[in-house]
Amino acid sequence: MTELKTPLEMLHRWENTTPNDVFLRQSLGDGSWQEYTWQDVGDKVRRITQFIHSLNLPDKSKIALWSCNSADWILVDLAIMLSGHISVPLYPGQSKKSTKFILSECDISLMFIGACGQEEHINDIVPPTITTVAMFGCTIKTNESLLEIYSDFPPYTASYLPEQNDLFTIVYSSGTTSDPKGVMHTHGTVGAVTPGTAKSLRMETYSGNNSEQRARLFSFLPLSHMAERAAIEFTGLYTNACISFSAGIESFQQEIMSVQPTFFFAVPRLWVKFKASVDAKIPPAAQPSLTDADKHQIREMLGLSKAKVIITGSAPLAADIHNWFLDMGIVLREAYGLTETFATGTIWLKDDEPIAGSVGTAGSNDVEVKLSAQNEVLIRGKGIMAGYYKNEQKTRESLNNGWFHTGDLGDLDNMGNLTIKGRIGEEFKTSKGKFIHPAPIENKFKSLKQLDQFIVIGQGLAQPVLIGTISELGQQLSENALTSTLLDALKEINNTLPQYEQVSHIMLSSTPWTIENGLLTPTLKLQRKTIETYYYSDVCEHITGQSVVQLSI
Repeated sequence: MTELKTPLEMLHRWENTTPNDVFLRQSLGDGSWQEYTWQDVGDKVRRITQFIHSLNLPDKSKIALWSCNSADWILVDLAIMLSGHISVPLYPGQSKKSTKFILSECDISLMFIGACGQEEHINDIVPPTITTVAMFGCTIKTNESLLEIYSDFPPYTASYLPEQNDLFTIVYSSGTTSDPKGVMHTHGTVGAVTPGTAKSLRMETYSGNNSEQRARLFSFLPLSHMAERAAIEFTGLYTNACISFSAGIESFQQEIMSVQPTFFFAVPRLWVKFKASVDAKIPPAAQPSLTDADKHQIREMLGLSKAKVIITGSAPLAADIHNWFLDMGIVLREAYGLTETFATGTIWLKDDEPIAGSVGTAGSNDVEVKLSAQNEVLIRGKGIMAGYYKNEQKTRESLNNGWFHTGDLGDLDNMGNLTIKGRIGEEFKTSKGKFIHPAPIENKFKSLKQLDQFIVIGQGLAQPVLIGTISELGQQLSENALTSTLLDALKEINNTLPQYEQVSHIMLSSTPWTIENGLLTPTLKLQRKTIETYYYSDVCEHITGQSVVQLSI
């Protein structure tokens, strides 16, 4: 299988050897599924390719893909590759400002649009000079649609195989502090990295003989996120897996129960929701008496009864959530990677019980991980980007002798297990002259079920302050009960911290932190600087008051 060096070679292999196997399944949200065999996929990809060629775009043009996950997403991505162009995925809900920046920087003239999360503002974002094509989930007026293309264009018949060093995609970072950066990856990177990724995720290649060996993948996180693309799209292509796509959050639970994937990847917020769904049916006080049979039923309800490997990533997972899943017989393996490393980095590969908070050791693909003198995590391997698009200075700053400087602070134990301690630049200085990293303090508050999202700030303040939003559980409490609970927790946590790190106040916001209001990135990461700026004047106003404050914003 190592001879498959690009995604297109993977497509050609399976459409020729297992044409009748179902590769993609699209939920329609009503319990039914639309299925695409490899033969179907090859035909539709070639029709989209023929349409793209009819536009006579300049060689290696950038083509935008703005949609939630769907089978169409992969069909379009493969067609962009087959046409010799470069895909530029956009996140669902991507802000107007960053979307306009990307469309301009990449000189986009063709865009495929599904459920993009910005339908109300699409005319303000996408200029009429861009040709638009509707795909699954699209509710806006476009110039063309995939359905029209399938009926109006014959399959592309010429053969095209790119050079390994040709760019196939530019994936833009979230842009938490500035304009997003375009990360360039080549066709050859997929072939170099994917075999090791599949091995790490324990996915066997299916040749059409034993269906029990075939991986079942369930795609929910945005494919514009490099981790989902690497773990779902490309391992699916490489191993001849079957990929099922959710129709949306409303039908998610029914879909994952139906699929029972053999591999699943999610972020901490989803694991919290999974646990909450169980707690709603079985009160936590009753859970210690659950039998093994009861726990198996819970795994089936969550859709995880057949999963061989389950990955959590993108943000740290609270230890109590991690341990709860372990008790239910669900092993969550933390992984760490970046867009710039093609999602390669570290993963908990061992069968030993994972250490909560550790993201494991260097994975396959000849990945090397080390710490700089300043404890910055450095990564070197086959997945390292070609560079940042139109940003040579930032490329030079980030790459040194093949080592990518992640900007993350870490700790390596004597077994090579990596723990992420926070980001360089998150450190702040209090008015007492103490430099503080917020992440270790924040980790201590993650066990508080009354809080949803939060950060610790303190630049120019006498002591650190926690700003956060109230969880669904916290909202069920009276204001007095919530205040009392948080005060007790604050005292307990502060007793574990040195005096200069002790949190003086918990300030609770009534404003949800969302992608739409700019307080979360499209990958659901916290926009720290934006959040701090948004609340700073209110924090200063209430700093002399009670230790737990409910803000008016």
